[in-house]
Amino acid sequence: MPKIEWRSILALVTAGLIVSTGSALRPPTVNSIGDAVEAASANIADNLSGRPHLGFDTFAYPGDDAMHAWLTADKPYRWVGYYLSAPCHSDSSWEGKRETLSDMGWGMAVIYVGQQTWGRTPGQKVAVTRYVTKRVRQVKTRSGKRVVSYINKRVPVKVLVSPRASPGSSCSTQLVGAARGTADANDAIAKTAAEGFANGTVIFLDIERMESVPKAMRDYYEAWTKRVVEDGRFRPAYYAHSFNADLIYRDVKQVLAAAGISNDPPFWIASERGFAIDKAPTEVGHAFAQVWQGVLDVVETHNGVRLPIDVNVAQLPSPSENYPAGE
Repeated sequence: MPKIEWRSILALVTAGLIVSTGSALRPPTVNSIGDAVEAASANIADNLSGRPHLGFDTFAYPGDDAMHAWLTADKPYRWVGYYLSAPCHSDSSWEGKRETLSDMGWGMAVIYVGQQTWGRTPGQKVAVTRYVTKRVRQVKTRSGKRVVSYINKRVPVKVLVSPRASPGSSCSTQLVGAARGTADANDAIAKTAAEGFANGTVIFLDIERMESVPKAMRDYYEAWTKRVVEDGRFRPAYYAHSFNADLIYRDVKQVLAAAGISNDPPFWIASERGFAIDKAPTEVGHAFAQVWQGVLDVVETHNGVRLPIDVNVAQLPSPSENYPAGE
């Protein structure tokens, strides 16, 4: 048998990890060669299988030990939602964990939870009760005679007012609009860069379900899209409920077309109907779906670690990092 030096093994392992994760990793130590070979082999086989790639998202970072435990569990979760701190997601526990997760072998989907409507219409006047002082006529009978007098009395009245965001609030229906879309795009770009994600990384703008999509929200995500495209370092993508997905898709496609981009933007579609972990994302009912979130708010335990999660399948092993380049 020909002699093979450990440096050659390290080179092959590193190459395998690059193929399996889509990004270069620091070479493993000599003591971890066996584990690295096993992980690289499993990842490469999984990537070549043609099966959807199972992932999960959870609000706060579970911790390094928990992420390692879940990666080596029997249920093959291979990627995780990576939450940037954002207007409507103030938790910052994921920050600084990109390199750690990448070195472990996790794929990632970068999430930015922007402004939401929360079931209201931005700028729409609302009726509130105010108390005003009125001069009220009083009639009393004294000694058989009617006596008229006037008094000041506070009485409730309904008035229409334009609501405003609470002082210091970063997440409010009243902040939804084009100007805030541009500002939040700049924030998402800066934070994605600060985390060390490579140019071309996809940022999923989280847009929660709406019964109807007001114009201010359409202005918001269109301005967000335009700014991310103008900056050029990263690529805009969208998390949306199936109920709103077609409208959002049509709107952002127009923004991209105006910038000369013909590719479909990546969409992460939420819908529990018909979901199974062996189904392709497009089976959610939208041909442009790259990720399908089909199980929400469940608790699973793997390798003794219990986490509250949402369950997803993706076309790519790292939905934000493996999206193909091109116009």
